[in-house]
Amino acid sequence: MLYSVFMLALRSVRRNMLRSFLTILGIVIGVSAVITMVTLGNGATQAIEEKITSLGTNLLMVSPGQRIGGGGGGGVPQFTEADAQAIAAQIGGVAAVAPQGRASVTVVANGRNWATSVTGSTNDWFVTGNWELASGRLFDPAEQLAGSAVCIVGETVRRELYGGTVGQTGLGQQLRVKQFSCDVVGVLAAKGQGGMGDQDDTVVLPLHTLQRRVTGSRKVSSLMVSMQDGSDSTPLKASLRQLLRERRKLADSDDDNFNIFDTQQLADTLSSTMGVLTSLLGAVAAVSLLVGGIGIMNIMLVSVTERTREIGLRLAVGALEGEVLLQFLIEAVVLSALGGLVGIAIATAASYGGALLMAVPYRFDPAINGLSLVFSAAIGMVFGYFPARRAAQMDPIEALRHE
Repeated sequence: MLYSVFMLALRSVRRNMLRSFLTILGIVIGVSAVITMVTLGNGATQAIEEKITSLGTNLLMVSPGQRIGGGGGGGVPQFTEADAQAIAAQIGGVAAVAPQGRASVTVVANGRNWATSVTGSTNDWFVTGNWELASGRLFDPAEQLAGSAVCIVGETVRRELYGGTVGQTGLGQQLRVKQFSCDVVGVLAAKGQGGMGDQDDTVVLPLHTLQRRVTGSRKVSSLMVSMQDGSDSTPLKASLRQLLRERRKLADSDDDNFNIFDTQQLADTLSSTMGVLTSLLGAVAAVSLLVGGIGIMNIMLVSVTERTREIGLRLAVGALEGEVLLQFLIEAVVLSALGGLVGIAIATAASYGGALLMAVPYRFDPAINGLSLVFSAAIGMVFGYFPARRAAQMDPIEALRHE
């Protein structure tokens, strides 16, 4: 019986193809909008997490001043290499500490010049920042201690100074930084754009080399502190804050003259914010599903009116009310489910294209696609029940008299 009722419902849908398409249009728009918004939102969230992770894993960035990246202006004392050594020795849960100095200079090689940023640090800098080498080596301990004229270049600097092809590594060649020349001993693996611009546009020197030959100061502008996996950042930051206050001789009543920035907290905050925005956009798009459901109910009521004599004839020859109810209910569910399937197909194409345009990862989510299909079918059942009930409760005699 169920099969015959289903075939009757399907035949009725096929009989008015244009009207059926217009009926499911609201469902199609609603389903495709919901899936597209959620998919692109998830992709944007993943892209943000990857960008922050590229700055370093479990990373604390300590800078002078009360503002993030304050730079130590206004007489605020900067850090020293001894501060980094004290943190590594006295605070548990720390994986690596890298004192960091920076300067903006123009570098020259092969008759070309390029304005870039020069970073001076130790080999721990590569650990804290999740940096890997594409070729070459890190600094030797003797080179770090002596402040030797060696350097490691980022991919952007390599490309601009030593050629656009990957084969031109620049290893062993000379790079002029300010008033001295250094040997290129390594090339960093590319990271791409990050929260602070092009991460590959940099030249890395041993810290003592930067201090002696570029900045002329033994101060460092920031400290990069990488936590061990599984470490709780809250007590570690508290210990770090207390240690730095002691080393900077701050009284209990004095405010901190440094800032501790936790990249993981930023990642969690941004991910949470993107999750809320994605849910909000999905909820707004879901309103069109309700509009589509109302459209289905409206067309089903029209269909019941048009087929009054057919309904009366079926009831007169012995069809049960439940069979008539089920027929029209199946019609509504088939229409809405078909709209859901079309909406999923459109959303898949729109999400993939949108991800390419936004340069975010495309993440197919089976859960949201399956849930949208189930919800669209449920919309058809809910909004199709009233017209189906109206058809099932018709008086056969009055229905057969209908013109």
